Amino acid sequence: MTGILDVVVLTGFLGSGKTTLLRDSLTLPEAADTAIIVNEAGEIGLDGLILRETGGDVPMTMLANGCVCCQMTSDLARTVEALLAAERPEASGPLRRIVLETSGLSRPGPVLRQFASLAGFPMRVSVVATYDALRGPDTAAFEEAAAQWAAAHRIVVTKLDAAPAERPGEARAEIAALNPLAEIVADPDRAAAVAAAFAPLSGAGLDPALLAQGRDGAHPRVAVWLARPLAPLPYDDLAAWLDNLAGRLGERLLRLKGLVRVVESDRPVLVESVGTLFSRPRPFGRPGDDTAPFVVVIARDLAAGELEGIAPAGLFRFAPRVPGTPFARAGAGLPRAEAVRA
Repeated sequence: MTGILDVVVLTGFLGSGKTTLLRDSLTLPEAADTAIIVNEAGEIGLDGLILRETGGDVPMTMLANGCVCCQMTSDLARTVEALLAAERPEASGPLRRIVLETSGLSRPGPVLRQFASLAGFPMRVSVVATYDALRGPDTAAFEEAAAQWAAAHRIVVTKLDAAPAERPGEARAEIAALNPLAEIVADPDRAAAVAAAFAPLSGAGLDPALLAQGRDGAHPRVAVWLARPLAPLPYDDLAAWLDNLAGRLGERLLRLKGLVRVVESDRPVLVESVGTLFSRPRPFGRPGDDTAPFVVVIARDLAAGELEGIAPAGLFRFAPRVPGTPFARAGAGLPRAEAVRA
């Protein structure tokens, strides 16, 4: 393999349309040089059989040990290694992308942690989640669904062909209330939606119009908070705060992303996590960039004042996401997902 491998973790709750979305994408020219890994919670891999009907020559393999996020001794790493090492005499080039379709009950954080063990392969990892246009608000009551949406870099609204004309706009607002960091695909044109679902992330950042909306319809136990640094931070203080945040919240931490100025650099530092799995902080942008620093925290069951109590205290000013908050433009211009590393 040469170059960087794109790995897409396709997640979404039971019956939300993951397999149909992936099956339709396999008919596109962009599916060339793509391999598929399918994981299901049951013993019979029906999704894999459905995909094989339309997958053509796409390399495909099944993980037969149940829900991958629950089986930390799974063969995911071995499967990826085998796909990368396999000879492809009929292929036009090296393998460029792997799509892992997870079980509808999988949480993305533990899945990404397993990819982090593949340190020898340069890869970009992103999470694409499906949002059922007909059942989305009801599905939000399930903790697994909330974790999937919160972890996603892109959320694709499915089943819009069976929904009322006003549903795309409603779904966008519902998704933005759950994860304002995610790109949203809510195109009633199915072909356009399928093409956009697995396209490279644009890195366009947060949608100001959606960020300014309230949280009506959001998951009642999931909160979105903005942390504004009060001043440039010593890097050690930032690292300690992130470590203590992960330690304090544990599995309640669903997603974090932001840009923070540190005293040791003239460029902002990009910080990001899915669950408690953090990408390595790295400089972002150009020296003198005037982007306002911020960190968006998406977490479950936050108690009043809990974020303020995380040491070192006094580094940030915290505000919940409510209508009219002044951080509507936070995050413009954030880049596509980088390689996940422990």
